Amino acid sequence: MEKIKPRTLSGFMELLPPAQMQMDRIMDIIRTSYELYGYTPLDTPLIEASEILLAKGGGETEKQIYRFTKGDSDLSLRFDLTVPLAKYVSLHYAELAFPFKRCQIGKVYRGERAQRGRFREFYQADVDVIGDGALDITNDAEIPAIIYTVFSRLGLKRFQIRINNRKILNGFYAMLGLSEKSGDIMRTVDKLEKIGKDGVRAILVDDLSLSAAQADEILGFTAIRGTNGKVLAALDGYRGRNETFDQGLDELRTVARYLDGFGVPETNFAVDLTIARGLDYYTGTVYETTLLDHPEIGSVCSGGRYDNLAEYYTDRQLPGVGISIGLTRLFYVLGEQGMLNGDVPTAPADVLILPMTEDFSDAVALATMLRGRGLRTQLYTEAKKFKAKMSYADKLGVPFVLFLGEDEIANGVVTCKNMKTGEQEKLSGADAAEKIAAFVESQKQLAPILEV
Repeated sequence: MEKIKPRTLSGFMELLPPAQMQMDRIMDIIRTSYELYGYTPLDTPLIEASEILLAKGGGETEKQIYRFTKGDSDLSLRFDLTVPLAKYVSLHYAELAFPFKRCQIGKVYRGERAQRGRFREFYQADVDVIGDGALDITNDAEIPAIIYTVFSRLGLKRFQIRINNRKILNGFYAMLGLSEKSGDIMRTVDKLEKIGKDGVRAILVDDLSLSAAQADEILGFTAIRGTNGKVLAALDGYRGRNETFDQGLDELRTVARYLDGFGVPETNFAVDLTIARGLDYYTGTVYETTLLDHPEIGSVCSGGRYDNLAEYYTDRQLPGVGISIGLTRLFYVLGEQGMLNGDVPTAPADVLILPMTEDFSDAVALATMLRGRGLRTQLYTEAKKFKAKMSYADKLGVPFVLFLGEDEIANGVVTCKNMKTGEQEKLSGADAAEKIAAFVESQKQLAPILEV
């Protein structure tokens, strides 16, 4: 029989065990950081009815979605975690307490062209809060504060959360008499970093039929730069000409003020009028996060306020605000840039027990004791030569190996070897457990990411 050549589809990531351990460590830090702010973990199905996912996607969503039929059912793979959240809250409204704060790490699927750092299957790590009828603007500041906590805990320092408000943009375009084209304009301006000022100007004039003067005024507006205080002061010059603009400016000022109160340094957040987000469901505050030393990779974390996302599923007003970390993309880039901390243990176990006797009873008891103390323990019982056993330990990267032979059993001790230093010593089982536990605890303090 001809063998099928194993392969992984383009745009899908498979990690070897050490890299998977690094990814899991990062996921754990993200999850615990979200929960630190009182957000509850949630999961939703990978597959939904297509009408649910496509109710209000906008932009490129319908082109990128994986859609298929099973019998009479029209189904799709989720393309993000936000739309399924809106369905979930609408469906379980009576059983939830509001504001409903949820966090979720899960895979999503987009049929876009696979390229460097972009995948068709990838993890997103989301945090959202949903209100019942109304949602205070303070939440719009807490969400990026959570991201600051996450990135700081991961070990990143050189990142910037850029914020804007779509009401400001909608109000500005209304001043220019361009309200009907505002969505197309925002999606175009959102491409500034990808195609540059001239590329955006060409689309505005040639494809959207704006006048050259209108295009120049839009590009001039989005080019306002400076400290957050200076940008906000410049925006005050437009105040009084449009009610929506004024409301958006008030919200943006409030978010900037509360971010400072949440302990987010101004070096890590900036008011940026180019930020619009491509999805149509954003209605207020919007965010994008970039690594300052790697601007070429674009946003690694984005989101915003969506006041009307659930309108296709319920008559209730369920406003929300949230943000999503493109986890697979972030992990890929960090690895490519050599920023993953090689000192963080990636072994599947803290200790490997090598019994040196035919009867494994004492080794089994030792393993059970160590696991009872919370230590990840492997018991190696294969009939291999000693060299092969040690090679196995080296390949796993376990920090400690415990040898248990007849002499050790007779004297009530184990031989404990530190695999990094090569040091060996005879200890009681309890002392060995304490030594290994102390090492494991020290490793938990290591950040998984190192900026270089």
